[in-house]
Amino acid sequence: MTDPSHDHAGLSDTFASRRYFKKFETIIRHLTRVAAAMQAEGRLSKSDVKVLTAYLMRLNFTFRALSMKYLMAGRDSGRFFGSLAMDKRDSGFPVAAELMTMANDAQQAERHLANMASEEQLKDDMVRTIISDRAVPSKLQFALSQRLYYQELLKGQLFWTQNDPECEWLENTGERRRRFLLHWAAYDSQVNLPVIYLMELEDSGKVALPKDERRWPEVQAHLMAQALAGLKLVTIARGFDEDFDDLHPKHLRRYHVGPMYSSAYTEQSGPLHRVLEEAEAPAGQDWALAWTLEELESEEVREERAGWFGTVEREIFALDPFGGRGADTGATRTQRAIILPQRPFQVLAELDPPGFGDVQKFVVSEAGQVLRY
Repeated sequence: MTDPSHDHAGLSDTFASRRYFKKFETIIRHLTRVAAAMQAEGRLSKSDVKVLTAYLMRLNFTFRALSMKYLMAGRDSGRFFGSLAMDKRDSGFPVAAELMTMANDAQQAERHLANMASEEQLKDDMVRTIISDRAVPSKLQFALSQRLYYQELLKGQLFWTQNDPECEWLENTGERRRRFLLHWAAYDSQVNLPVIYLMELEDSGKVALPKDERRWPEVQAHLMAQALAGLKLVTIARGFDEDFDDLHPKHLRRYHVGPMYSSAYTEQSGPLHRVLEEAEAPAGQDWALAWTLEELESEEVREERAGWFGTVEREIFALDPFGGRGADTGATRTQRAIILPQRPFQVLAELDPPGFGDVQKFVVSEAGQVLRY
């Protein structure tokens, strides 16, 4: 059995760490633009884009907090602090353990800040050290970076390893029947990638789902237990349908954000590795991000007997009819996309590697333009 730590790299160089976080800030900004472009084309609904953008912003705040934590990585700050652990082999994202540690730090952020000097005091002390002692105030810089880290954690709205389900009303579809949008997300520790889920369901219960003190906690616990990237959508949806007789899942979506490929940071094999090497793009443009959407839709409803006299509704889900792949994917359809800057896209188009024919290509520019191929 291979040691997964061999696939993890520590960004122990200050400039490499800062470039890494700057790259992700750029990528997430482009991702929100791609989502908006897909909405303009009618490929994503307004509600999906709103939810996706909110989770992407949470992810951005999480990376911002981590960038503060490791701001002084590689510098002599008077104590060994370690460096960001990144999955260099598979995902290009930080390993899930970084987010778990961050969640623990968030619980104690107020106590840490109470025992720290203020931001203003630290900056004044840094100026005095530079002018009076003619020395680099590394220890003070480290203290300030940790203060900024805890301040970011206190602001909240971060992307955690588990982001519990939220429920939004969409419409009433009949007497005592309502349609809701549920969304939740996880940072999958098996693949070190963020995964976002959206489910539209009909609720035929007596009490509306978000106000139901019995069902709503059960639904949240059930969905988070199933938030594993390795589970097929049809498995998740059928399990939910069978466990909740008065909740009817109609449309389930799962967005996989990543992997991120970068010639400067990752060691993934395959065509994209060669594309990025041959592109020789300038710093900040030597990346590509994969983005996958899986969808599962209910195509009809059948009634089953329940107890002596009752019946319950059960959903029949439509699986991908093309090539007999529905049973393999467990989805109605799967859309794969890749987002990348102009120079890597040109090389990708020239090489035209197999397997990329049905992958949507979104080419982004520093000016914010998004072109789809």
